[in-house]
Amino acid sequence: MKSIIMRPLFRSILALVALPGIASAQETGPAADSWQATLAPTEEAFTNTGRHACFILEPGHQLVLAGREDGKPAELTITVLEESREIDGVSTRVVEERETVGGKLVEVSRNFFALGAATGNLYYFGEELDMYQDGKVSSHEGAWQAGLDGAKHGILLPGRLRLGDRYYQEQAPGVAMDRAENVSTNVTFKCPAGTFANCLKTRETTPLESGTEYKLYAPGIGLVQDGGLKLLRQGSKP
Repeated sequence: MKSIIMRPLFRSILALVALPGIASAQETGPAADSWQATLAPTEEAFTNTGRHACFILEPGHQLVLAGREDGKPAELTITVLEESREIDGVSTRVVEERETVGGKLVEVSRNFFALGAATGNLYYFGEELDMYQDGKVSSHEGAWQAGLDGAKHGILLPGRLRLGDRYYQEQAPGVAMDRAENVSTNVTFKCPAGTFANCLKTRETTPLESGTEYKLYAPGIGLVQDGGLKLLRQGSKP
């Protein structure tokens, strides 16, 4: 998933006390060379709709981020669809992403999520991916699905957001192994959609390639910054 996962989810500042699952802390130092997860998926019941502290998994909810990529105007639209999909025996919610660069469609992905009923973890079960070039689908590279070819679901965001926690967001060997670390939980961020306090900052890497990416999630809102893209507006799908 290029935006919510590895890529270079509103109206007011939300108080931290309203979200007890988030603890305030300063950013940690550089990640160690030997990366190890501190969290892993647990056996629990799932639901395909609801709210994580930093992610709204409710049909019709939409985020629009805008900015520049490679010197060109870019826009990313994330929409929680009415559609559900059974993945590896779990009913998941489909979240669509559409990205344009320079006014041209470059990617459409359909991502599969579910919330853990006990932990509040937001689990990631895979994605279907269409990459576009000159208006035509050119690749499905990076697509994966839990339960197939050894892939397992990962944790997109833990239910309890603690500084320093590390977790695999994707667990598809050789295809998608994105992982994240919580490096700050008290960032204040200003963007076209407003000013947001106590944002979660994650650092994302993958053992499959070099590079590091950062994202910001606002409590009660979702993704507010993804590389050069910043939240432009959010709410119900028009």
